[in-house]
Amino acid sequence: MKNKIYTIVLALSFLAGLSACEKDFLDRKPLDTYSELDVWTDINLVQTYVNSKYRAFPHVYNWDVASGTGLSAAADEGYSKFNYENVFSWNKGTITPDNLSMDSWSTNYGYIRDCNTFFEKIGGVSGDENLKKRLIGEMKMIRAWCYFDLVTRFGGVPIITKSYTLTDTAYMVKRNTYAECMNFITTELNETIALLPESYSGIDEGRITKGAALALKSRALLYAASPLNNPSNDKAKWQAAADAAKAVIDLAAQGEYQLYQGNDYKQIFLQKFNSEIILSFGMNGTNWESVLDIFICPNGYHGWSVYAPSQNLVDAFQMSNGKSITDPTSGYNPSKPYENRDPRFYASVLYNGADFKGRKAEYFKGGMDSPQSPVENWNATLTGYNWRKYADESNDLNTTGSSQNWIIFRLTEMYLNYAEAQVELGNEAEALQYLNLVRNRNSVKMPAVAATGDALQEAIQLEREIEFCFEGHRFFDVRRWKIAMQTENKPLRAVNITKNTDGTFNYEYYTLQQRTFKEANYLFPIPQYEREKNKLLTQNPLY
Repeated sequence: MKNKIYTIVLALSFLAGLSACEKDFLDRKPLDTYSELDVWTDINLVQTYVNSKYRAFPHVYNWDVASGTGLSAAADEGYSKFNYENVFSWNKGTITPDNLSMDSWSTNYGYIRDCNTFFEKIGGVSGDENLKKRLIGEMKMIRAWCYFDLVTRFGGVPIITKSYTLTDTAYMVKRNTYAECMNFITTELNETIALLPESYSGIDEGRITKGAALALKSRALLYAASPLNNPSNDKAKWQAAADAAKAVIDLAAQGEYQLYQGNDYKQIFLQKFNSEIILSFGMNGTNWESVLDIFICPNGYHGWSVYAPSQNLVDAFQMSNGKSITDPTSGYNPSKPYENRDPRFYASVLYNGADFKGRKAEYFKGGMDSPQSPVENWNATLTGYNWRKYADESNDLNTTGSSQNWIIFRLTEMYLNYAEAQVELGNEAEALQYLNLVRNRNSVKMPAVAATGDALQEAIQLEREIEFCFEGHRFFDVRRWKIAMQTENKPLRAVNITKNTDGTFNYEYYTLQQRTFKEANYLFPIPQYEREKNKLLTQNPLY
């Protein structure tokens, strides 16, 4: 089933659960006060506790959990004009253990501690055994996600499965190896898969399913097989990655998911209920996570242009004939650079002349969406582009917040995970089949790829760059492929556009930001504040 995660407002959730509580419980406690003892004696409050931990999953801009928006601006696909989340430290290669960006160490371990507390307490809670089983599965998935997020950023980290208290003295622990962490994660997920249903309906729709756990296992094993974490290129790891992706694909074939086949690609990111989504985080239009539209839309519509696409990304989109714009036979016209491009370009990027909110976007000098605009020019994009992906044209930025879902897992990722693993296993025909299924969707219809060898590997990498732009994948993909020394050491480029008297435009490309990537930056540094508390934590190389 299509899944979404709605941010839980704890006070309302507590009140909603009161109807199932015993009268004597209500008589002896104030209605707005719940002690830890209360939570672990009432299955309804336990479920509210679990609901609140869904915030561990990635979503829009958030200082505590590195967001998809921040990850985009920290990679070559994007830019953060106001340096939100301190992403310039990644862009400029100035990350140190004391100068951090998108540091999720404390937050993830906070959620892990909460999960550990749950596992220690749930056995003593009376109530529906099937509900308890489901909640155990959900919390195993959340803990597995937190550890996956940690090892993806930092490499091996301490595996902690108890909730420490103030009286504990033996809290200093060494880092486990990456392999030990991955074994723990996959074991957790295998147990999760056995505990959860394939779908939900009604008020439970949007909870973690078997498919979501399988999807996380696919991503985790693909990362584990990749060059950063598999320098010996152990084929058994690639086989495990292929098997994990295929498990999701096989589940989809049973009717749980399918590639979105609508005619408008951008609707994947606007329709809460579409067949491609495996798990997503829902915004409700009122909370802090509901700022997406205002963060990505142009100033001419009262957006802030906080996060914007780079010219580097724009140039990566192929022509509609499947050829690169650098190919002299592609038909690319420098005076009309946005014509005849991959349909996903028009659904992902707002560019000069794009139709949006009842008019054409004006990024040319003096235009409504330019730095010289009469409308909030301080909020203009500096790259000459804005996000189109996720942007909801019906959202009045002056009055309402975003309510679309932030996608965590979708079926397309499983297809491309499978294709990548099959290339590494030498099964090129199988890889091409799934790569081209992605390209042949009704809303895309790009020419089939027929490459082999290194060219096929590069085609899959390009497909991920295009398909998953702004979704938080690129930052980690270039690292796990060990190509960030090339992709992230290039200047971030932008465009200046001037309008001629005859209505044509001139395009001048320039460097907006010089970028630097260092070998150390393939991993995050272990935060100095943690090493000061735990002397057994070793630092990552070159920091």
